[in-house]
Amino acid sequence: MTRRSRRSPARAFALLTGGGTAGHVQPALALGEALVARGHEPSAILYVGSRRGMEGRLVPEAGFEVTLLPGRGIQRRLTRENFGAAFGLLAACILGFAIVLRRRPSVVVTVGGYAGLPCSVAAILLRVPLVVVSCDAVAGASNRLVARFARKCAVAFETTALPNQVVTGAPLRRAVLGTDRSPQGRAAARAVLGLAPGRFLLAVEGGSLGARRLNDAVLGLARSWASRGDVTIYHVAGERNLADVRREAAGGGLGPQTSPEAGLDYRLVGYERQMPALLAACDFAVCRAGALTVAELAAIGTPSALVPLPGAPNDHQTRNAEALSRLGAAILIPDEDFSVARLEEIAVTMVEDPGRLESMSRAALAAGHRDAAERVAVLVESVSKERT
Repeated sequence: MTRRSRRSPARAFALLTGGGTAGHVQPALALGEALVARGHEPSAILYVGSRRGMEGRLVPEAGFEVTLLPGRGIQRRLTRENFGAAFGLLAACILGFAIVLRRRPSVVVTVGGYAGLPCSVAAILLRVPLVVVSCDAVAGASNRLVARFARKCAVAFETTALPNQVVTGAPLRRAVLGTDRSPQGRAAARAVLGLAPGRFLLAVEGGSLGARRLNDAVLGLARSWASRGDVTIYHVAGERNLADVRREAAGGGLGPQTSPEAGLDYRLVGYERQMPALLAACDFAVCRAGALTVAELAAIGTPSALVPLPGAPNDHQTRNAEALSRLGAAILIPDEDFSVARLEEIAVTMVEDPGRLESMSRAALAAGHRDAAERVAVLVESVSKERT
């Protein structure tokens, strides 16, 4: 018999799981950074996500090991695709069980999404302490399913109503917490992004996947404001929409301008890797109301208009947006009411009323949880000691 020379993989302290979109992945990476800051080796933190999500790129960039599982989300109606999705989820659960059994983590932490189910189920079956991190005002289906078995649930909103919940806020990465909206900080952020000082900066961003409604409205506004030499529009269109939006922008005569005499400075990107810098630099932001976006706006103090994604499960984006709009930190606009005219009306108001921008910024800062990642890390360490 041949002796196997391959060593068993090192035991993980924490297995982080979940993903699909940046809104799931970034809070998990923020937690990973906080655990490293508390003395845990990066090699002791393993991320398990989906082959179809953004974690395959974002996690290695952050310096953590990642394992990607097959599968995709199951639609909330009977479709032919759901049969294939169910088989993919079953395969992922088998692989997730094997990973947890092999790496023997002290704790499993799920940030939600279908990618978080396999290892969460494995943790439950193998009696590994489980922590649920829910950043939305209404928890997603995956988190609700496993929350009853979790030792603790770290939530961003008191209204989330999960078992054994602790209100921590949404974990944010150091790149977010390191930004500020002081005059010096904003000038530095604009320099990082290559933006000229002095112009009113409007940022429009529809999430990591983009938003057609927002893209159409900002293109219309940019065409309407083409002659304005006092405004920069920074348009984050989403990677899957970038080619189409670029064609439409070119067809409308839109392109980068850098001098005040040349008219509107229109910047178009697919995905902004320095989003915290953009939120610090801009005067006003227009965004979808994903949990990560809402948390970053509050932590940085960025005035905003929030356009919740229609059809989001349990209308959670509306609940997220309400958390800021109730405090006067954001303007909530239903998707069906958002148009070129509505965007221009709001933008004109903000350009002409710097006092309102300052008031909204203060309200946003008051709603932020800048210590959320540290609080979740402490919670995870505490739960890891409870393994039976």
